Amino acid sequence: MRSLYHMVIFMSQPWMQFHENPQLLHVGAMPNRGYYLPCASEKEALGEQSGRVFSLNGEWAFQYYESFSEAVSPQGELGFDEADMDAIPVPSCWQNQGWGRHMYTNIRYPFPVDPPTVPEENPCGLYVRHVEISGESLSARWFLNFEGVDSCFYLWVNGEFAGYSQVSHCTSEFEVTGLLQPGDNEIAVLVLQWCDGSYLEDQDKLRMSGIFRDVYLLARPQSFLWDYFVKESFSEDFKEAALSVELETMGDAEVFASLYSPQGSLLATAGPEREKFTFLVENPALWNAESPVQYTLVLNTREEYIAQQVGLRKIEVQDGVVLLNGVPIKFRGVNRHDSDPVTGYTISREQALRDLALMKQHNINAIRTSHYPNAPWFLQLCSRFGFYVIAEADIESHGSAEKYGGLGFVDGDEAYADLADDPQFSLAILDRVQRCVIRDKNNAAAVIWSLGNESGWGENFEDAGKWVKAYDPSRLLHYENFLTYHKARTPDFSMLDLYSRMYASVQEVDAYFGGGGLDENLQGRRMPFVQCEYIHAMGNGPGDGEDYQQQIMQYPGFCGGFVWEWCDHAVYGGQTPDNKPIYRYGGDFGEFPHDGNFCMDGLVYPYRAPHTGLLEYKNVIRPLRARQAEKGGNAFVFHNFLDFTDAGEAVSLRYELAQDGEVLQTGEFSLPSIPPHEEAEAEIPGLDIPEGGIVALTFFYLAKDGGDFYEAGHELGFDQLILSEEPFFLDAPAQGEVRIEEGPCSLIIAGDSFRYEFDKRTGLFSSMACKNRNLLTRPMGWNVYRAPTDNDQYIDKQWTAVGYDRPTVKVYSVEASRGESGGAVLTCRLGIAAVSIAKFLDITAQWHIDAQGRIDCELHCQRDARFPYLPRFGLRLFLPKDFGFAEYFGYGPTESYVDKHQATRLGVYAQTVDSMFEPYLMPQENSSHMGCRTCTVSDGAFSLTCAAERPFSMNISRYTQEQLKKARHNHELAPCGDTVLCLDYAMSGVGSNSCGPELLEKYRLDAQNFTFAFTLLAE
Repeated sequence: MRSLYHMVIFMSQPWMQFHENPQLLHVGAMPNRGYYLPCASEKEALGEQSGRVFSLNGEWAFQYYESFSEAVSPQGELGFDEADMDAIPVPSCWQNQGWGRHMYTNIRYPFPVDPPTVPEENPCGLYVRHVEISGESLSARWFLNFEGVDSCFYLWVNGEFAGYSQVSHCTSEFEVTGLLQPGDNEIAVLVLQWCDGSYLEDQDKLRMSGIFRDVYLLARPQSFLWDYFVKESFSEDFKEAALSVELETMGDAEVFASLYSPQGSLLATAGPEREKFTFLVENPALWNAESPVQYTLVLNTREEYIAQQVGLRKIEVQDGVVLLNGVPIKFRGVNRHDSDPVTGYTISREQALRDLALMKQHNINAIRTSHYPNAPWFLQLCSRFGFYVIAEADIESHGSAEKYGGLGFVDGDEAYADLADDPQFSLAILDRVQRCVIRDKNNAAAVIWSLGNESGWGENFEDAGKWVKAYDPSRLLHYENFLTYHKARTPDFSMLDLYSRMYASVQEVDAYFGGGGLDENLQGRRMPFVQCEYIHAMGNGPGDGEDYQQQIMQYPGFCGGFVWEWCDHAVYGGQTPDNKPIYRYGGDFGEFPHDGNFCMDGLVYPYRAPHTGLLEYKNVIRPLRARQAEKGGNAFVFHNFLDFTDAGEAVSLRYELAQDGEVLQTGEFSLPSIPPHEEAEAEIPGLDIPEGGIVALTFFYLAKDGGDFYEAGHELGFDQLILSEEPFFLDAPAQGEVRIEEGPCSLIIAGDSFRYEFDKRTGLFSSMACKNRNLLTRPMGWNVYRAPTDNDQYIDKQWTAVGYDRPTVKVYSVEASRGESGGAVLTCRLGIAAVSIAKFLDITAQWHIDAQGRIDCELHCQRDARFPYLPRFGLRLFLPKDFGFAEYFGYGPTESYVDKHQATRLGVYAQTVDSMFEPYLMPQENSSHMGCRTCTVSDGAFSLTCAAERPFSMNISRYTQEQLKKARHNHELAPCGDTVLCLDYAMSGVGSNSCGPELLEKYRLDAQNFTFAFTLLAE
């Protein structure tokens, strides 16, 4: 049967397309309201299911069109034959179901910038679903809800036009009572990929389309409670709370209320009322992220029941410090997108709970819903499990800054704010902010409203901000991009409560708290400082978390930060013939424009395995920190960084004492009472600290009690205190003579059990045989380069320009002599440069080879300081692939770098080479280990050991740095056939410069003179 629908004629005007008219945002839609699901009884309301909710999730008929004009005729006719349509699951994104094309762009609009119009080639999806409704049920009032549709949609019920709506990540609700009929009812939805609202939805994410959140019908009585607003106020000492409930009803409904304690006992009842309830609560249990206790409020009209969880809490700013319930708090946060490699934007409660569980397990207490409202039930979960939320409106128009191509003939910062001041978008910006605030207003977790992201500042945001502060002055208001405005006007920042920055450097943070860095239009206001995005977690990183955490601990006004971001964004692409999973990102779909793997910037992989960056962040934000007391010995000071919890009540302690990597003593210790934000000194009874060597004492902080997402004994973090650190002395070389044979290009050094060939053209060994085994499969090489990390993408342009990736060696002299012990001494001078590039490194190398084949090397290096800092400096050895086992005394067990080692401990670790590889989906430098004193690689029977008196960095891998640099995806890698051992004097830090500040100078290998001394021993 072919159906023919007509587009509505609006206000008797000629037919017009709503989706290109920012003055027509919602046609036929209900006013905004807070989120709830009405129930038929109080028992239902207090349970999990509602008999008044009829889910329309499931299979819908679906037809995909390449353009709006293909779907709708010029006369406004939409024709389809349901028998010819395909099927699609709802909710879902149609790109994930095989229609259309994925695309990823960070800033640039994926269509011509001509607001409010969108391209004629505007893909559409037609959805059709049938629902049976009995005649008896038609006595109710029926409301059709769409919780998320990207980007906009037209709606028909039984062939009649029912409405139009946009704002992808917010609920659109339609009363369809008069359009329903007994028996079969047909619902048709035409979804467009782009609309005028797309100019305000330019978030940094994969671009997907469709009905991606729940769809359902609500059956309600003729008169009912439409909306309510729960508000709290407190006495100065928080010993008394007043809980008020402002009501908005439809019809002649009267409302009754019951308030239950967090333990479930009935505290009070009230009603009937039509406008407002007020309850007084003595000695209230206050909500916070560490103890998210909630009361239960049940509202009913005798025909319908609504349960609302209520967390009593007060968020405010005093003297530039953020307080919750009168207590200074710190946000240990992340930015979170709705993202899954298989389901895309469609996220179930189970998927969301998996994220929240990982966050809790890694000490995260705050979430910014970047950059749009999450599913309406998500904030309920955050309130239940204890997360502070910056609830952000569905707004980003970052593409405005790039609409002139970034060529400089128009100031990008000026263009940035164009929509913020454009009158035709004033209603749309206000609408998006209102929909966010009104929907989520009754959630305790929502402590901060955000006007959106990266859209510049202008009159439209000022008006929206003023509306928020008038509607809900109880919460703080945030917007980071407020300093980007048209310079011809004087901005008004009076409604903002936070000085928000993205990726401010540590120097800029110090400057802010030192009295500088203020825009003149702030008129001296010193607001709390927050990094709404920081320590960009792209690839191998972030590397500067501890530096920022030191500032967060130092400055009371620095209320914390939100890591960008929680998860890598990717699309699952199946498996390779050898069963490697494929994950695709920007550019893998043939799209233009795209921004490559810039969407792969999370603390967890797309499949939610933690990156080492998440482990790093977990320990950076650990709840306790320890230091040795001034009097030394067994006395230590423990500082409690929790905001509301006594550490002695919540945390148990286990310790481990080691000397030179050998564990000497372990034990458990009961912490004394340590109130929030305070510290206490305690002595560890029976702790026998040895003298000499490298002595490390590690405190493991364990949860005394289980939580929602972990059991008792869960590790909350650790501190490792290095109590003494003497040089790691090595045994003296063996006595006895070796044979020295000199040829035109090489020197042969041999003993009873070894034969080494030293290449006079490179100043390194080209072959090493010991006990009839070849140690090297290729000649040794000087190594000053690394496979660029994502955070190296800017400095790598300098590194490659000066040839660090293609060094050549010029040996000026080689001298062979015999040492006092009878061994060989090789001394050579050499320089390293690249073709067309001046020499950047002078090296004087001295090699001592004793009678057992032990090699002692000392490299004296002089770097030309005019060149960029070095990625690394050291040697690269190619060992047989059978050398698949490693043991090292260094920082492990995961990768460690000079600025990224808070999750690692100094110790002795035994690992397979395969397990030491960190599988970043975009291959790059990974799995190095800093602070090593020894490193042994073996095949189980034969081994090569490197040792040094001073710490060094090492890397053992199945892949070369050239392979890692060339490959665009992890599944493209194949082992090189060797075991690659890199021995480095040092490796520069990894930082977070992919979107953050440059690597701090203290983490750069930029010394002008340095010496690398080490020993190689084959056994």
